[in-house]
Amino acid sequence: MRGKLKWIVSIFLVFGLIGCVKKEILDDISLIEGISFDYVDKKNILGTVVIPVYLPNQPPKSKTFSAKAEIKKSILQEIQRQTADPVVTGSLEVVLFSKTLSEKVGILPLVDPFQRDPGVGSGLYLAVVDGDTKELLSGKYGIRSNATYISNLLEHNIKNEDLPKTNLQLFLADFYQEGKTPYLPQLKQIRKDTLKINGIALLKYGKMIDLIAAEKMFFFKLLVDKYSEGLHRVKIEGGEAAVRSIHSSHNFKLSKRKPTEIIIHIKVDGIINEFTGQELTPKLMKKLQEQLEKDVERECLSMIERFKEKEIDPIGFGHFVKTQTRNFDFKNWWENQYPELVVKIKPEVNISESGVIE
Repeated sequence: MRGKLKWIVSIFLVFGLIGCVKKEILDDISLIEGISFDYVDKKNILGTVVIPVYLPNQPPKSKTFSAKAEIKKSILQEIQRQTADPVVTGSLEVVLFSKTLSEKVGILPLVDPFQRDPGVGSGLYLAVVDGDTKELLSGKYGIRSNATYISNLLEHNIKNEDLPKTNLQLFLADFYQEGKTPYLPQLKQIRKDTLKINGIALLKYGKMIDLIAAEKMFFFKLLVDKYSEGLHRVKIEGGEAAVRSIHSSHNFKLSKRKPTEIIIHIKVDGIINEFTGQELTPKLMKKLQEQLEKDVERECLSMIERFKEKEIDPIGFGHFVKTQTRNFDFKNWWENQYPELVVKIKPEVNISESGVIE
């Protein structure tokens, strides 16, 4: 009898606790899907949030709210005063920072609250905007809400094009890793209804100091990520080929210590689905492979030299050498070893003829 009584009490307690859980009805809250920050002056920023408005039998519409506040104070607190319903971050997909803000102030004070917010996922996308972020978030991009459109744009370019994998978790991991420089995609609004990724912003101590142009992103991704799919055009004397379905991998080898020398083996596989010449002969196929190998070696080495001049390390050479060295000293690395670092690129390109359009 006493055992049965315990079960009855336990059941009542469970249902009682369920009844105490605070519920939030979606119609009674405003779900932020995107937030952006623009530079106002040294102390103030302009924050903008985009909230989808769902109407029956219609695609969602994006509504924006903006507020000015001091950098270290909450923008959301100011925006709460403009909305009829509580503003929550549980559906946040993208956070945007203007290029001016990224260069003059830096983005770290603004990123920190998102890593502390339990409602924000680590897969949140961050990006720099060349221009006004408020204007960008207020555009009209297809039938989806604006933040979802931007999130899908970044995801698609990571999976199928030249953008290396990036999100809040990876950005913070690179920032807190002494031998690695963080980077973020840079967006630009072309028209009211059109966006594009126009490069990769490189950040030092949270401030943007350089940009990898869109046409160089292919080579940067070869150095820092893997291709599972992609496209690159190769020019030779007999024509131009579009190499599609690119798969790539890379590995580092510490070949010398004084001076430090690293060999990077880059393997690229792909097929040709378009060729502008008259006929793609085996001889031309070999030329295409050799030319792509030359392009990869030249562009990657040029990029690395530029990083050394800027005293940044987005590829993570310092982190790699640390894993191969006992009692590694980062101060010595940045002051003495990194400026004298010798890097050799060893590309291996394999191109299949299948799918050729002459």
